[in-house]
Amino acid sequence: MPHGPDEVGLGPWEGEWPDGPQWDPELLRDGDRRNVVDRYRYWTLEAIRADLDTRRHGFHVAIENWQHDFNIGTIVRSANAFLAAEVHIVGRKRWNRRGAMVTDRYQHIRHHETASDLADYLHALPEPVRLLGIDNLPGSSHLETMDLPRNVCFLFGQEGPGLSPGAREVCDGTFSIAQFGSTRSINASAAAAIAMHSWIRTYADLSAADGGVWRG
Repeated sequence: MPHGPDEVGLGPWEGEWPDGPQWDPELLRDGDRRNVVDRYRYWTLEAIRADLDTRRHGFHVAIENWQHDFNIGTIVRSANAFLAAEVHIVGRKRWNRRGAMVTDRYQHIRHHETASDLADYLHALPEPVRLLGIDNLPGSSHLETMDLPRNVCFLFGQEGPGLSPGAREVCDGTFSIAQFGSTRSINASAAAAIAMHSWIRTYADLSAADGGVWRG
């Protein structure tokens, strides 16, 4: 059943219920008002995650969490939108989920005590993943002109101090985003979205993008 212009999601299923393990009986009965694209309406959480796992992209996102940065939730939400392979939290295990808008439920999230632990994990994967940090450091590559690896993890530091010294030491490289105004840096969540979208423009199959059209 299509939704009206002022409604979010879809109401109770009209007519005979569809058959299949992906369907959630409670959502079919009561309606689905979750923040998901329409192709996943009425699906269980487990079914959505399983379907996403069949087509996740080759990039990871990592965030240092030393100050309970509110940007972490927003970065997780962007990682879900661009279908990151995994999201990594480095440092404190607890993080502010408010900005994630429950998208963390659909994303694989791993915790690492240190950036060195993260680097060891990425380099030991069957297809090793390069760890690239974003920081305005001398010698940093320019995101706009660098050749992005297909298997890459973007590491972001805290708002203000940027990457910790330990993170800088274990990164396989660093990059910066071109800026032309007076501020020294841009918001961490904005920088993360720019980096992820740069990967999407380079490697993703744009014909597979879901614009949220209801497919029944």
